[in-house]
Amino acid sequence: MRAIWKGSISFGLVNIPIAVYPATRKEELKFRLLRKSDLSPVNYKRVAEKDGTEVPWDQIVKGYEYEKGKFVVLKDEDFERVDLEATQTVDIQDFVHVDEIDPIFFYKPYYLEPQKGGDKAYALLRDALKDSKKVGIAKVVIKTRQYLAGVKPEDGALVLELMHFADELAGTEKLHVPKKVEVGKREMNMAKLLIDSMSAKWDPEKYHDEYREALMEVIEEKVEAGGKEIEQKPKAKPKPTKVIDLVEVLQQSLKETQGAKKRSTMEPRGRERHGRAARTGELAAASESMKRRAKHAHHEKKAA
Repeated sequence: MRAIWKGSISFGLVNIPIAVYPATRKEELKFRLLRKSDLSPVNYKRVAEKDGTEVPWDQIVKGYEYEKGKFVVLKDEDFERVDLEATQTVDIQDFVHVDEIDPIFFYKPYYLEPQKGGDKAYALLRDALKDSKKVGIAKVVIKTRQYLAGVKPEDGALVLELMHFADELAGTEKLHVPKKVEVGKREMNMAKLLIDSMSAKWDPEKYHDEYREALMEVIEEKVEAGGKEIEQKPKAKPKPTKVIDLVEVLQQSLKETQGAKKRSTMEPRGRERHGRAARTGELAAASESMKRRAKHAHHEKKAA
């Protein structure tokens, strides 16, 4: 894993040298745009608006449009001049109890790793935050933007999680949501029963990207078919909408949920996890297999 940024955590007179690493990864399927007639990949060029000529990277600069058609050029030194210290420091300004912060403010996590000479201070901050159930609220500059961030302990490490500034959140004031609705006691009790029957311990391995898996299956089928169109399965027709009897729906949901739970207790839990792990491995293997088959098919077509 490659560090995206190196600097220090600062709170009071304490400075902890750290490196910042991404805590998430996106496993998205990558698609290319192709010319329909011969499936040749389509590339994009950096073209100047003024004369339509292609511009090489070494001739490109960064600019800000302060008036329509008028720009001022900014260099790396200009960004560093804004606040040199801020670009090198996770500057903790407050410590706030974790329960006081709405989770909607957090949106992107990074792992923090102590650098040479920082182990003791790093462990001290991590353990003190854990014991006090506090989050360090900090400001940090990444690339050319300042972010609000929370520093908190997670699974033995310190995590820097980027946060929205208050003015970046849209709020719910303009949403048409029910303020107060009369709900019957029976409906409320059944809703709580349904929630109880569906309650479970958090198991992140249980949830996976079913859309991506299904799309990979479609891609593999098309590769095996040599790119030919595959007969589509008829889609289920949407059920006509009707006035909902809430109690009836809750009763039916509760019945189905209890039945599903009873069946799941009869099956070994390990089988489900093994199945998910197998699916993940199959997807990776399928991706490599598809590349090999596509390459082989291309050579055969060329030879013919």
